Amino acid sequence: MKRKMAQTLIGTCALSALLLGNSALAAELEKKVVIYSTHGEAMLELVADEFKKETGVQVDFINLKGELADRIRAEKANPQSDIMYGAPSSVFIELKGENLFETSSPSWAKEIDPIFKDADGYWYGTIQTPVVMFYNSEVLAKENTPTDWRDLAQPQYKGQLVFRNGLSSSARATYTSLLQQYENENDLTNGWAFLKEVDANTKQYFSSGSLLFQAIGRKEAAIGFAVLSEVIDNKMKNKMPLEIINAKSGSPIITDGIALIKGAKNPNAAIAFLDFAGSEKIQSLLANTFNRMPTHPAALLTSPKWMADTNLKAMNVDWGALAAKQSAWMQRWDTEIKDSGKDKK
Repeated sequence: MKRKMAQTLIGTCALSALLLGNSALAAELEKKVVIYSTHGEAMLELVADEFKKETGVQVDFINLKGELADRIRAEKANPQSDIMYGAPSSVFIELKGENLFETSSPSWAKEIDPIFKDADGYWYGTIQTPVVMFYNSEVLAKENTPTDWRDLAQPQYKGQLVFRNGLSSSARATYTSLLQQYENENDLTNGWAFLKEVDANTKQYFSSGSLLFQAIGRKEAAIGFAVLSEVIDNKMKNKMPLEIINAKSGSPIITDGIALIKGAKNPNAAIAFLDFAGSEKIQSLLANTFNRMPTHPAALLTSPKWMADTNLKAMNVDWGALAAKQSAWMQRWDTEIKDSGKDKK
């Protein structure tokens, strides 16, 4: 009955009226909403504070990073969260298939490109996140840099690569997207061989992006990959001599999403938060505060100039097909590839 009330509320009344303080609608909201997320705490605090200003609803959030999906699975019979906020679309597709989400219809959904949302309304993209190769231009001259991902296996890059480990959602998306390119060529065996060769060239894997950038900043290695916003942040704010490589085969474009947890204990507040978090206002706020590239086209117009000027080639990735294989592929990467190509002493 509570679920039907929430759906009727959103279906018959514009949520924008709710967020502007319509007291009749506001009375239907629960006192809090619980968010499980992969986003950083500073970003979550900003969104939580803005949501509370608009609605009076308290936001309790937990940053779970690579453990988010498993936590939601474990709580399927008794959900402790109302919203999943963050993680790539492949994870949302996987969890949708496990019947862990409820459908929703946020007011901004019709504004975003179909590539950024689930056709059945189970999840929606709020941030588009290109993952790019980059290099320290004080270590490596442009003419000596790789022009595509497959160049990373070349012997001249031995000891010059540092990457994130498999707990990073951007790393998971990148390693498996590269494997899918080989699978599309009916050559998956060579895809695994390629990753092993790249591993042999990799000096170290890091558990955090900050450690990776510090290593490249100290010139311990020349090349890495990371989400575009982090590269821009370190280049502009930290004055690091970083240059982006626009790979010939394209860069994976991850869609960070948001979804309503099935069986949410605070369904009205959850639906209100979902509508709020993906709105033009909040997407623009996060773009200008945290360099998160919007999926909402109107928000993109009021975002930092580099986002509109970004001219990256997108890698051809079937995220739906990848969702069914990503966990198994990453388990194999972790057990058979990572650190397997290092010289044995």
